Parts: sequence; C-alpha cells; structure tokens
Amino acid sequence: MAGFRERAAEGLRVGDTFRTSRTFTEDDVVLFARISRDYNPVHFDARFAEAKSFSAPICQGLLAASLATEIGGQIGWLASSMNFRFKGPVYVGETITCTWVMTAIDQNNGRARASVTTTKDDGATVIEAEINGIVPGAAERKILGQMLSEGDPTNRLARQRPAAKAET
Repeated sequence: MAGFRERAAEGLRVGDTFRTSRTFTEDDVVLFARISRDYNPVHFDARFAEAKSFSAPICQGLLAASLATEIGGQIGWLASSMNFRFKGPVYVGETITCTWVMTAIDQNNGRARASVTTTKDDGATVIEAEINGIVPGAAERKILGQMLSEGDPTNRLARQRPAAKAET
C-alpha cells in the first residue's frame, strides 16, 4: 500500500482517502499552548472545565484539528480555506482518527476540496471540516518523486514520531 507522499506523487484523485490517528498527551496540550498562546483554563483547570460541563480539561480544538493539517502536509496540499465544526471534546489520552476524503479536483487549476471527519474510538464525531486548497501539480509531483527516491529527507521528523499511526 502506497503512503501519503507516494500517492500524492502519483497524482491525487477524487475519492482518495487518507487516515491518521493520534493520542494527545498533557505535554502536547502544553506545547500547543506555548505555540498558539491558547491558555484557556478549559484546557488546564479541572474546575473550569467542569463548570463548562466537561468531565476534565480538554485538548485545544485546533490541536485536535491538526490531524487534518498533518494529512494535508503529507500530500503537499496548500490550503486556501478550512471550515471546522467542533462537535465534541477531545480529552488527553483519547485516541482520535482523522479521515480525509478528496471530494473534488479541478484538473485545470489544481483547486480541490476535501471532506474531513475526526472521530473517537467509539465512533463519536468530534470534528467535521471542509477544506479547500491546491493539490500538487505536475512539477510538484515530480519533486515529490525525487524526494521519495532520496529517502524523503524533508519528512524525517514525521517518520520519527512514534505516537501517530497513519494509513492510506
């Protein structure tokens, strides 16, 4: 089975589906807060989270949504718009799975649309999204192929991250 980059180098098609899963840790929430400056107490204080009707502090929504950007980055997608609908909380220690489906591609200009759904292991949907962007054209696909033949050195960090499970 070809990986994300290999499929992008071959050329993306309507119906192509990509999945990745991840379990966020307390360290992930803290690191994301440092980068994003999202220090909302709902992510750090159990009392505040409970007052918001959550059973514990929750992960930042955009942290959970970053699974979609992981897939987009792997396939060389250049986003032009992202519409997220947050449907439920993601708690530290829960595994979520993001499923990305290519729903439209304009072969004339490379503009494309994807439908993205992120779910918990029990099947509950936590994020729905529609993402528009530009898929790699012929020149970019050629470079992706060269990168892959070189061992994909620019993607070294993604291959070293043991917490994620990616499947195509």
